[in-house]
Amino acid sequence: MKSKESPVEPFKRALSMTMRTIAEQPELNVSFGTEAPGLRGLRARLPMPSRNLPPDEVAQVRGVSDAYALRLAHHDEKVNANLQPEGGNALAVFDAIEQARCEAIGATQMSGMAKNLAAALEQRCAARGYDRITSRDEAPLSEAIAMMVREKLTGEAPPPSAQKLVEQWRPWIEEKAGSDLERLQDVMEDQTAFARATRDILVDLDMGDELGEAPDQSSEDAEDQEGDSEDSSEQSQSGEAEQPDGSSAEQVEYAEGEGEEGEEQTVEVEADDAPMDGDTDETSDGNQPWRPNQQGDDRNRQPSYKIFTPQFDEVISAEDLCDIEELSRLRQYLDQQLQQMQGVVSRLANKLQRRLLAQQNRTWEFDLEEGILDAARLTRAVVDPTLPLAYKVEHDMDFRDTVVTLLLDNSGSMRGRPITVAAMCADILARTLERCSVKVEILGFTTRAWKGGQSRERWLAEGKPAQPGRLNDLRHIIYKAADSPWRRARRNLGLMMREGLLKENIDGEALIWAHNRLLGRPEQRRILMVISDGAPVDDSTLSVNAGNYLEKHLRSVIEEIETRSPVELIAIGIGHDVTRYYRRAVTIVDAEQLGGAMTEKLAELFEDETSKKRSQRRGGKLSAGEPRRGAGAAR
Repeated sequence: MKSKESPVEPFKRALSMTMRTIAEQPELNVSFGTEAPGLRGLRARLPMPSRNLPPDEVAQVRGVSDAYALRLAHHDEKVNANLQPEGGNALAVFDAIEQARCEAIGATQMSGMAKNLAAALEQRCAARGYDRITSRDEAPLSEAIAMMVREKLTGEAPPPSAQKLVEQWRPWIEEKAGSDLERLQDVMEDQTAFARATRDILVDLDMGDELGEAPDQSSEDAEDQEGDSEDSSEQSQSGEAEQPDGSSAEQVEYAEGEGEEGEEQTVEVEADDAPMDGDTDETSDGNQPWRPNQQGDDRNRQPSYKIFTPQFDEVISAEDLCDIEELSRLRQYLDQQLQQMQGVVSRLANKLQRRLLAQQNRTWEFDLEEGILDAARLTRAVVDPTLPLAYKVEHDMDFRDTVVTLLLDNSGSMRGRPITVAAMCADILARTLERCSVKVEILGFTTRAWKGGQSRERWLAEGKPAQPGRLNDLRHIIYKAADSPWRRARRNLGLMMREGLLKENIDGEALIWAHNRLLGRPEQRRILMVISDGAPVDDSTLSVNAGNYLEKHLRSVIEEIETRSPVELIAIGIGHDVTRYYRRAVTIVDAEQLGGAMTEKLAELFEDETSKKRSQRRGGKLSAGEPRRGAGAAR
């Protein structure tokens, strides 16, 4: 019998067809997933809509789709590459204004599209916490000026969640570049003229030193006659990610963390890094995927991963990031959420507890030829007297001291239901494992700021040296130390509910940090469980390094741990295929499945250990040449 189609499927098909039509790209590949949306070449990933298709969510998904389609329809990458500035800050502003132009063309032509774009913009600004901005340090200039350009081109005011962002910069921008902003509407549909006007705005905003050499008009005309712009598009997008909102982080994530469909994963990896196996081409650092047999070649290259400055990184306890009163309030909110799925996760936790306690106390071996008569199998001998009787033997289990570290992705893409479910599952598992005498450590990783923080400021002050490496301030959070009882740390988990905590994610260094903490533990068995919803993404780092810089480092760290460390590493991906990174991993589609995935993977680990010990005991009972005793002798 054919299964009934989900109501989401017709919507997805209609949206994909609409996107191809607007973009005038019949070969556009559209996929849906819970990872951050992104556009790369003719491959787009959109947010996965909910099954019941709420109107607000539908408008937001359509807005993201329209933004990408308009980018494909009205953006010429060759023109863009010829006129874009060289400096990182100027480039971010330039790209944000160009995306605002593409969206404004569609918004002024179709009112329905304008509403969709506004809904998507409102959701993104709210998710990034722009409505809580109190100073310019928290307000990205590129985002603010993009909002003002949209306002000039469409006549629509910035969304409510972006008002505070724009207020921080509006007086300064209008004083410096007000007259040039007015010129943009006249050249909105001419990308070349619009880009030149944007360069004038960058000069007004004191970014003239980042523009590079001004392109000559005649050279532009000559270049326009050379082939199509597909190759230059791929070249540009390999190093710089382009988003409808002017941010590069999400597209880089798409380029590195492929979507759900297996066929997409094979195309993406290193499309811009053509040499793969046994190649002799010289490539810049970070452009080639890490392989163990390349270690000799790497000696002649620059270090595969470096840190511009660790001065501003921090490892901090949850209680030091938030006052006690707010932590208590956040924990109360988490408890309210916990009530909704208490039954499901608690049943899974109890199942895990029973399995662990059974392994710790005793175990039986069945179908032996000597020992205690197994009454449960007597019926076989009654039915067929020729069958031998079965015996069993009870053993005390040698349950090794164990510590489990839960390393939680605290990036912005986890905001909402994923981080809430992760906090709840960590809370319940910590209690469960503690009752089974298994120590638990709960850690989180993010960055201190969006788009670089103090590390980037220092890099700019030092003249922007090339290939600076990781260029953001890390924040590693200790929610619960292994030796701290759950009752003392339970309040700390509420911190994950705090607005503004979740920013960007640099997974490789977080994995090293959690791993090194485990190596210092006295327990005999050490397990590290990573929970993430996407590939490593940091806009500041990826804007000045290769597009797969952070992913390459993550792969090398995982390889090192899995092949040379006593720590057992497992991973759970929420809507993100972690099986292509980790040997022992599982991918779930919905955050609601997280509790089951965590308990099952832990149970598997402990049961594997038990099975291994049973086989060792059986193997040691008889030598290779010793005959087994028959059933009659046993009796």
